[in-house]
Amino acid sequence: MNYAKAKTQWRAIRSNSILPLAAAVWVLTGCASPATFEAMTATTVPVVQKHAKSTSVTVSGGKETNSAGKSQISDVAFKQAIVDSITKSQVFSKVADSGTNYTLTVAIVSMNQPSFGFDFTVKMEAGWTLKRADTGAVVWQEVIKSEHTATTSDAFAGVARLRMANEGAARNNISQALGRISQLKL
Repeated sequence: MNYAKAKTQWRAIRSNSILPLAAAVWVLTGCASPATFEAMTATTVPVVQKHAKSTSVTVSGGKETNSAGKSQISDVAFKQAIVDSITKSQVFSKVADSGTNYTLTVAIVSMNQPSFGFDFTVKMEAGWTLKRADTGAVVWQEVIKSEHTATTSDAFAGVARLRMANEGAARNNISQALGRISQLKL
């Protein structure tokens, strides 16, 4: 066999093996997708009492997801998850942007996300503050810590597991906070 023919065959073998390898890497890693408000909405809240009052909701500290980076929780999605959770649990009678009895402010303080592994555990801290709308007096304030683990049985792709762990940590955070708010005498 001559050198030129061997070189051509080697290139063909190499190019044929790169495409499947690249496809496998793309399937396993993929692009990061943001946490969705539907998956962050708390479906079970330990409600002690339902308040016949209304509240507004403001959220800060979230981040937008870069498709080449890690999955994140945006302010908009987290706020919608909180609003939907309040509506479903009926902790408050109504959520509105203005003219309410209370203002609920939530700040995502920290998100501890893994970079690799089989089980992804995300730890989240959010500061929750409930104030009277008329006076601005703080009624309740607490930092809620939560976490959630997504495993390979939940999703094989790492980016999907991280998004699911983010959503679960946020859902648990919302559930704990609304449970505590339901214990208040408003």
